[in-house]
Amino acid sequence: MKAPIALLAIAISAPTFAADYQLKASPSTVVWGYYWAGAKPVLRIQSGDTVSIQTLTTSSPTSLARAGVKDADIQQELKDIHANVKRELGGHILTGPVYVEGAEPGDTLEVRIQKIQLSIPYASNGFSPQRGVLPATDFERGRTKIIPLDMKRNVAQFADHIEIPLHPFFGSMGVAPPGEDKANSGPPGAFAGNIDNKDLVAGTTLFIPVFAPGALFFVGDGHAGQGNGEVDITAMETSLVGTFQFIVRKDLHLKGPRGETPTHWIAMGLDPDLNQATVLAVRDAIDFLVNEKHLSREDAYALCSVAVDFNITQAVDGTKGVHGMIPKSIFK
Repeated sequence: MKAPIALLAIAISAPTFAADYQLKASPSTVVWGYYWAGAKPVLRIQSGDTVSIQTLTTSSPTSLARAGVKDADIQQELKDIHANVKRELGGHILTGPVYVEGAEPGDTLEVRIQKIQLSIPYASNGFSPQRGVLPATDFERGRTKIIPLDMKRNVAQFADHIEIPLHPFFGSMGVAPPGEDKANSGPPGAFAGNIDNKDLVAGTTLFIPVFAPGALFFVGDGHAGQGNGEVDITAMETSLVGTFQFIVRKDLHLKGPRGETPTHWIAMGLDPDLNQATVLAVRDAIDFLVNEKHLSREDAYALCSVAVDFNITQAVDGTKGVHGMIPKSIFK
């Protein structure tokens, strides 16, 4: 993927001889349920390096077995982590952190998502009456549904008469949050985290402000696909392997995460109140249009209304997400 030129104030190039690494998920290379500046790095890399990172589903071996998955089809890595790692705060198993040399508070970490591979031929979707957007009275009990994945045909077999195109992405990608405390992996924040943005597939880029030396990048919460909103609190949860290139950006200073795809720039707003999340997403879009496209604030606001789609990323993680899709095609 080419460098996202539109977001560059100064041309940045990766080192000519960037290194490639592999990072497997194991009890010694994951944290369970939090982002934290105090987490010990499991890998140190240089800006421009590429890392292939294994991640594991949020579903437990027990819930998968109860839903009908054979023991032989449950990953040993998932069993090992559930047996040996303590869960704290949130429910996501996150691989990392990866320490990127040279990243300092005030910088931006550019995360180029080069490749995403499915690891297992199934996904799960689970809900309980107490969680999701609907009140607890709508359902008497929860459920976990196993969804087979046809990797050859690139579809999820939701039911005999329903097939969903596979759309793998990571629900949670982020860096160490500001401050000394652990941040629950559920609600996203300025450090990104559980943003659940289904547009951040292979071939796209996530930009995250840096709050701690080395940035400390974590990733997990693999999805085979998701609808915007993620209304029952889970997507098609599965295990993925992602290949990422990391670039330290000294020239770009952001208040929160921002994205880029081949066709759009993505402004983001995160807040416990959905209305305020929308306000923040619109302001981020205006900031981008003013700073990068040199529009007046008035024209930027108008353009947001006539040409930018503001979608609900997710509405179930405490902090709501809204993202604005700014089409590149309108700029000549």
